[in-house]
Amino acid sequence: MSHHRRIGQFTVSSIGLGAMPLSTGGSTTPSHDEAVAVVHAALDAGITLIDTADIYAPSWDTMGHNESIVAEALRTWAGDASNVVVATKGGITRAEGERWGRDGSPAYIREAVERSRERLGVDAIDLYYWHRPDRTRLYAEVVETFGRLKADGIVKEVGVSNANVEELQVAADVLGEGGLAAVQNEFSPRFNHTSWRELLWCGKRGIAFLPWSPLGGTGGGAAALAERFGVLTEVADAHVVSPQQATLAWQLALGEHVIPIPGASRAASIVDSARAMDLELTADEVERISAALLQR
Repeated sequence: MSHHRRIGQFTVSSIGLGAMPLSTGGSTTPSHDEAVAVVHAALDAGITLIDTADIYAPSWDTMGHNESIVAEALRTWAGDASNVVVATKGGITRAEGERWGRDGSPAYIREAVERSRERLGVDAIDLYYWHRPDRTRLYAEVVETFGRLKADGIVKEVGVSNANVEELQVAADVLGEGGLAAVQNEFSPRFNHTSWRELLWCGKRGIAFLPWSPLGGTGGGAAALAERFGVLTEVADAHVVSPQQATLAWQLALGEHVIPIPGASRAASIVDSARAMDLELTADEVERISAALLQR
């Protein structure tokens, strides 16, 4: 199994780091130094894709918290970070009193991407996703805004997140051949009933599919894998690895376009996940897991 996969013009590690738990979402949020150390551990383990978003923050008035941590970690890492790809997202709003919303207007998206660019300290963002649909606007019109960001050189590649097949087709049509580089949807052993069609759709078109919360999410899903899904325990035991590694290796085997981005709030967690890049499951093991878990 290759350790590397494609996202548009980029070659990245087949496992990425989902940085959200460094700022929010888990039962405990790491300290600033611990958060930076997690990113460093991921990079040391060979991960070259880091996924963040402007709304990943402890509170509404600290928007960009996660992007700032990622930027600092890249600046302070002892290795060469020039080949590390950073993906971020825009289109979700947070306001005083933790009022959440969505804004796909050209003005808001342009403002959001400029703020992200400043926090990340880059001239152009590697990969920029539309985070969630704004149902008050035509999907195609918002995608056009993202296409203009790429045309203007503000972002290098465009992706969409939390989208269904119909929306993916619209995005692909609007952006043109090769314009849609990546799709990021929730996909895990416990949640794949609304993502399997999208994973297959991307595979047929050579578009990267990035499962978010691939191990089940920050609410204890990853820790409960062995308890909830016996087939993962069986396969993991056969290879003397963790159920989490077996899960990620299974997802990698679903297609060369699949790039899971497990989150981590501890260095040990992402180091364990990165080892899935070296885990080769048999065709029988992949089919056994798929038969037990996929809601096709």
